[in-house]
Amino acid sequence: MTSSSYKYKQADTNKALFTVFTDLCKGCGLCIEKCPAKTLVWSENLGVYGTPAVEPRNKEECTACGMCATVCPDCAIVIERKK
Repeated sequence: MTSSSYKYKQADTNKALFTVFTDLCKGCGLCIEKCPAKTLVWSENLGVYGTPAVEPRNKEECTACGMCATVCPDCAIVIERKK
């Protein structure tokens, strides 16, 4: 589901493949605020406006609920749940 036309960072969590497209992330922080597991943090990777993108802090805590992808206004996060 990832595209080579955008820069992205992936994290393989226990329950999902977490992808953030840094070229789309503007660093608004909505995903960090709404994550029920409080697992998202600011990344060292910069987003579209030179602001920090996000990444999962503790891969084991991510529940793969998809709330971060749902609230992202720029569709910069994709959660692919594992079976």
